[in-house]
Amino acid sequence: MTQKTRPRSRAARLALLLAVPVLALTTACGGAESSDDGVASVSDAPATSRSKDGGDASPGGAAQGKSAFYDAQMKYVQCMRKEVDKDFPDPKLSGYLDWAKIDDLVERTGKNEMSKGGADGECTSDMMKASKLEPRRDTQKEYESMLAHAKCMRANGVSKFTNPQLQDGNVIPGGDPNPASPEVSQDSPTYKQARQACKDKLLDGLDGMQ
Repeated sequence: MTQKTRPRSRAARLALLLAVPVLALTTACGGAESSDDGVASVSDAPATSRSKDGGDASPGGAAQGKSAFYDAQMKYVQCMRKEVDKDFPDPKLSGYLDWAKIDDLVERTGKNEMSKGGADGECTSDMMKASKLEPRRDTQKEYESMLAHAKCMRANGVSKFTNPQLQDGNVIPGGDPNPASPEVSQDSPTYKQARQACKDKLLDGLDGMQ
């Protein structure tokens, strides 16, 4: 039986992000290694932050990087309010978009362009600028967070939900095993219940990815 997914599905959302840094959670070095418990790991390189001009910041400049990221996201939000819906929510204090509130707004209005940077990409430029200012994060922690989330989704009835993968120091999110022809229905009661039960497994900023 063919299962239905919403246009705001993980696959659609990831495609719209156009492989910006939110998609490739990079580390300073290295490919994946297998640890003794079977969980993939990356080299223990220290996580860095992006400075306001896009370069790597020292730990003391992390706050400035986060501020620049938040300001850029706010500019994107203001564009979305002007072009798509006046109630488009503020970003979180961390600078990441609040996907729970965005998804609720999509449910109420039926405006699927809410996750697309506008129906005709009016706000895509602002979205890309914000993504380039996203502070770099610990890839190993991101991977382990997504892995815990995937396991939780399966334990709560979404049996086809796949694990994330580590490839050349990048995290490839898990989820639907066949995004081009979805096998996981995001509209099903089981999926919605699992999503709610497992939401705390994802670190801030990952809720729009997996």
